[in-house]
Amino acid sequence: MYKNLAAALAAACFFSPVFSQTTAPVKAAFVYVAPLTDAGWVRQHDQGRQAVEKALPGQVQTTYVENVAEGPDAERVIRDLARQGHQIIFTPSFGYMEPTLKVAREFPNVKFESVTGYKTADNVAAANARYYEGRYLAGVAAGRMATQAGYVAGFPIPEVVQGINAFTLGMRSVNPQASLRVVFLGEWFNPAREREAAMTLMNQGAEVLAFHTGSNAVMVAAQEKGKLAVAYHSDMRKVAPDAQVVAVTHQWGDYYTRRVKAVIDGTWKSGQVWGGVREGMIRVEGFGSKVPVAVREEVLQRQSDIGLGRLTVFAAGRQPVRDNEGKEVIPAGQRLSDPDILGMNWFVEGVVGKLPR
Repeated sequence: MYKNLAAALAAACFFSPVFSQTTAPVKAAFVYVAPLTDAGWVRQHDQGRQAVEKALPGQVQTTYVENVAEGPDAERVIRDLARQGHQIIFTPSFGYMEPTLKVAREFPNVKFESVTGYKTADNVAAANARYYEGRYLAGVAAGRMATQAGYVAGFPIPEVVQGINAFTLGMRSVNPQASLRVVFLGEWFNPAREREAAMTLMNQGAEVLAFHTGSNAVMVAAQEKGKLAVAYHSDMRKVAPDAQVVAVTHQWGDYYTRRVKAVIDGTWKSGQVWGGVREGMIRVEGFGSKVPVAVREEVLQRQSDIGLGRLTVFAAGRQPVRDNEGKEVIPAGQRLSDPDILGMNWFVEGVVGKLPR
């Protein structure tokens, strides 16, 4: 019979060494805005989730919920995951930002990662990638092979506008006559509408397509019509072997692993990350069979230049950069600051049409 609680606890520790040294794995959850398919936005984030499990065997237990609409549904799912005891929850979609912040206030001991969001809190970090760097590189390849381009996009938020402008700048850096038309859908994932928009743009003369939506429908449409297209999020040569010019791919595994490891180590802190080619979060790959070797080498050299800081996408040379209404938006010899890029609300010269407000 133990005389006091301290003695009892000491004995328990002595006779149960395995129990005292065992630590339960960290529970990490991921919320996906669209279905998990073979390629696309969700696929790349799920590859990141799998990379976490591979890098931290026995130390992490991951789960995901797919096809969660932005808004009330997202709030409900994020809250349920917090209630289930997940210590870190990743919410990779812009429309998840506010629901994430709301739930985070209710669960101050849970860590949240708002991916593509920009607001933070003590237990909410924000992360995004400089997708526009990959867009510029894809534009260089597209400009070497076509003059008229089409772009299928979800919403006219700054992240999307950056990509449209960077793609156009890339095209016009090698083909000054290049132009681009945009169709906004008002949603991220709707394969039927993505396909319809792609067909409309090709009927209007687009020789090459790009997109900022969640499925591979634009690639499939380009393949069927014998046109060219730039894959986004993932390499999509599986469905568009002849159409694909190049793929702009997102690499989330390293970031997700570091953030989960920080929870395990007790070093996690809120903050903001915006990484691009240099940080390994964005790259171009998957060049198609129709792309000349010289074009491939040119694009890869420019990718190297971006990574080394020798090339900046939103910078002007001897001539200023103007928007498509003739207004000077980047003075000669200058570059945009990050706040200017993050608040981008204009179309560069070469984009046809007005930006929806």
